[in-house]
Amino acid sequence: MSILQYGGPSPFYKELAEVPLPTSADFVQVNSTATIIRVSYSFPDHERGTRRSVTKTFTLSRPGSDELDFEPILTSTTTQDSSDIQAFAVSRSRKYQAILREITDPDGGGKKRFVEIWADLRLVASLDVTKAHGQFHTDDVFKSLSFSPSETALIYTAEANPETTEGPEDDPYPKHRFKPHFGEMLFTRQRPTLFMLRWYSPHDATSFTRVAKKDMSLTALTLPGSLSDTMVLGQAVFAKEEQVFVTGYEQTEDGRYLGIQWCFNRPASIWELTLPKAGLIDGDSSGASVTCSAAKIELPGRSCRSPRVFFDLDGTAKQLLWLSHALGGFSCSSLHVRDLSGETDDRVLVDAVSDAEEDQFPGLYTDFTLLTNPFIYNVAPSIVMQSLWRSSATVVSAHLETGAVSHERMWFGGSPSEGWTILATDGVSQMVCSKSSLTSPPEVLYLTLNPGGEWVRKVLDRPTLSPKMQEALEDLTISVVPIPDRYPTEAVILRSKKASAVLGPKPYCVTFPHGGPHGVSTTSFAPSVAALALEGYTVSMPNYTGSVGYGDKNLQKLIGQIGTLDIGDCIASVEELIKLGISERGRQLVQGGSHGGFITGHLVGQYPDVFKAAIMQNPVTSLGEFVSSSDIPDWLYAEMRLPYSPGACVTPEAYKTFYEASPIAYVDKVRTPVLLIIGEDDRRVPPTQGKNYFHALKGRGRQVEILTFPGIGHALDGVDAFRIYHEATRDWFRASVTD
Repeated sequence: MSILQYGGPSPFYKELAEVPLPTSADFVQVNSTATIIRVSYSFPDHERGTRRSVTKTFTLSRPGSDELDFEPILTSTTTQDSSDIQAFAVSRSRKYQAILREITDPDGGGKKRFVEIWADLRLVASLDVTKAHGQFHTDDVFKSLSFSPSETALIYTAEANPETTEGPEDDPYPKHRFKPHFGEMLFTRQRPTLFMLRWYSPHDATSFTRVAKKDMSLTALTLPGSLSDTMVLGQAVFAKEEQVFVTGYEQTEDGRYLGIQWCFNRPASIWELTLPKAGLIDGDSSGASVTCSAAKIELPGRSCRSPRVFFDLDGTAKQLLWLSHALGGFSCSSLHVRDLSGETDDRVLVDAVSDAEEDQFPGLYTDFTLLTNPFIYNVAPSIVMQSLWRSSATVVSAHLETGAVSHERMWFGGSPSEGWTILATDGVSQMVCSKSSLTSPPEVLYLTLNPGGEWVRKVLDRPTLSPKMQEALEDLTISVVPIPDRYPTEAVILRSKKASAVLGPKPYCVTFPHGGPHGVSTTSFAPSVAALALEGYTVSMPNYTGSVGYGDKNLQKLIGQIGTLDIGDCIASVEELIKLGISERGRQLVQGGSHGGFITGHLVGQYPDVFKAAIMQNPVTSLGEFVSSSDIPDWLYAEMRLPYSPGACVTPEAYKTFYEASPIAYVDKVRTPVLLIIGEDDRRVPPTQGKNYFHALKGRGRQVEILTFPGIGHALDGVDAFRIYHEATRDWFRASVTD
């Protein structure tokens, strides 16, 4: 009989998970009397079983006050559903807004897509692009949504239509030729293409009259010659009317695109495109192709992404900035700059940091993309970036001339356990951020520079929680515990104040290693972690050697030692918490996903008497089999410090190395009850990894169960899937412990 029995809905998870999380913001209007800010949120709607998007608009009014310290009056709209808006952008002058919209076709039940240009409340241009191309690409990897300097054209990214066969005598091969995709979460992308919509001549940018379809042009921008067969473009930004910078993602020699999601080291470069004048004012709106000339910014050994153009206050494009990463390797990001006037050479503005003291800048650990407009004038022009600083999400800025890095969060105030996320800047002196912690969902803050160069903050929006939930969260406490003799390894701890103070047995402690392995657990809000703590558990999230946010030296230490060094760090964190009295022996549980599942498998195999129960979500269990079917085969070779080249095949010697570093090598020793959670559409870690581990344990008579989720990928990010995962975690742990 199964020991996993449903205990009903979690009293904590659903409320915490459904708190709308701010995802982006835009400064819609900025003038002397008012600042208008549009904030987008996302949340899982468990009733509908889908993720929803909503927006709120905030107005900060300054009616005729000349006082420098005048407190602006804040008003806001009610929440508006924006699920049909795939992407939104504001032009540099803020006269126009662009919307990529997808709606359900009321006649056929399919999808219809529109590109819309608005001037305040007036719809200036709208084009039905349903037949011109497929879905819009609004993910971080491919998304483009950039106005031309004249604000008469827009570049965006969408899926080109497939080639079709019209009749029996037509060539059938193009339709059936293999098209490589981009791996986990991006496998539906096979033909990402840049499209440019133009609705006015560059010399007629002042009219707000509705543009007729015959006066609009839609063109697909393509590369010359063989480049179009081996590279796709995304992340396009205008610099001049005929000059666009893009990220080009390149195929490897064996004809694949290595998985890009969560991977910053793929073959990719920044390219300069020159648009042909003939393609700019063509009245065709069908999406016909025009070929652009292309020049690559050569940076051997680097993977480049996220081009951004810095304009001075008179609208002249001054500098191009972009991020880079070691090609195929593991490191923090570097920030590069090019002088668009050509007066100085390209240079590295912010370089990698090898070894940093605890209170020093550890290097750039940015998101995959920079903000659409990441610039501010903080005394001098600077670029603002999201980054990681040990176990904290934070905001940093870099001076555009010197590259000097400032820890902006230090100016914001607040608790060290809070995590900050940058959502938008106005390009001058205003920012919108969110702030959260493991015990407090995000609130949205408006920050502005005062004349003394200090950030002044104002809360725009706070989450709404029930009084019962608020009281429960106030009982939780956050701490970061360093692990002796394993610097800089530390564990982020979330536990109940009351339960920790009660005499008698300590609460069960869940060791929860992150994935990656070059990921990190932070002090920022995580609904499932908070809910688990509210269920009565102490949660320990060790940032083991190789975690990002601690400098390159720490990251590089793990290379060649997965399955040993990371495991040693995690078990040392268990022992340290026991020593400190935070937890106690015999009351240990373990849970992890991806590489965290890999660590979990090792811990229950190498330390069979320590943990009472284990949960492994989409785990890597057998490296030798993983490498042949994952979208990131190169990762394993690099992680094991073995040579990799396109077309590589696993040799018997390599397989032996992989096997010995795998959890499957210790399967005979496992005594801990194990629950496996598997997404059937996982392209990163093949589902067979978890299923074969299940069969191996089952065949040895061990206590093991498995839940599978069709149509769900590596992150298990389906609304119902993740809820069930949390409830199964609670129920498995309850069933496996004696009290």
